Amino acid sequence: MWAKGECHMSDIDNYDSEDQMDDSRNPVRARMRQLEKENTEVKKLLAEADIAKRELAFVKAGIDLTAPASKYFVKGYDGELNPESIRQAAVEAQLISPPEPSPLMEEAQAWNRTAKIAAGTQTAQPPIDWNRRLQDARSPQEVDSILAEARIALGN
Repeated sequence: MWAKGECHMSDIDNYDSEDQMDDSRNPVRARMRQLEKENTEVKKLLAEADIAKRELAFVKAGIDLTAPASKYFVKGYDGELNPESIRQAAVEAQLISPPEPSPLMEEAQAWNRTAKIAAGTQTAQPPIDWNRRLQDARSPQEVDSILAEARIALGN
């Protein structure tokens, strides 16, 4: 009836039903369909995990995900997904206030600056340990002598 290679509309309509019949006759095709379905589900779960990972990074950075402005920030943020980078971008966007430096952190930074300055001004000789010298003194005259030497060295 039809020439070889011709396809009619009725053949196309029957294609799906023939495919389903092939699944029961062809276990490889049935397995392929099952794997395709599983692959689609895995892709969906992976997308959900990526969304959860992204949201967690914003929560760790201190962003309130329920605030309206935060929703726009989260949607538009395209930087690194680590809390420090997100926090810095949120501060720049004036979404959150900059973190207040702790007094201990400020004190540690001051000591570091002092140590750097002292390291730059030291001479080849190590600093004199006045306390040790006073403890090792054997007489009141030696203590007076050490104190006089300390006053001269320290400029007092």
